[in-house]
Amino acid sequence: MTKLSDTQAIILSAAAQREDRNVLPLPGSLRGGAAHKVVGALLKRGLIAETATDSRTKADAALNRIWRNDEDGNAILLHITDAGLAAIGIEAESGESSLTGADEAPSAEASQDAPADADPAPKARTPRPRRAPRARAPSRPS
Repeated sequence: MTKLSDTQAIILSAAAQREDRNVLPLPGSLRGGAAHKVVGALLKRGLIAETATDSRTKADAALNRIWRNDEDGNAILLHITDAGLAAIGIEAESGESSLTGADEAPSAEASQDAPADADPAPKARTPRPRRAPRARAPSRPS
């Protein structure tokens, strides 16, 4: 199994749960240079891939589904690869490509139907280990 940081594992797990296997949106705590660094590392390792579309939809932080636009203005999406699925212990389904829906950019109308305060990416939480009960000092007679 591939060694992943907690952030990388969260990103890949969220993408694996999405029907279109889109890596975006990233967790809310990951912004700017940190986001580019994590995505760059995942791309370099082949765990995610950029997919060009015919759509001219602009990358927009509010929509948060398009990674960037290429030099021709086409939208570039990020999708988890079969290697990315394997890295988190999920076997890729043989009849289905991990890039399902890659040639369709999400529409702006679809994202406007979602509630504004809903958190688009589920936050992974690590369960805390249970602690043994503290020993109490013997009570003193009054």
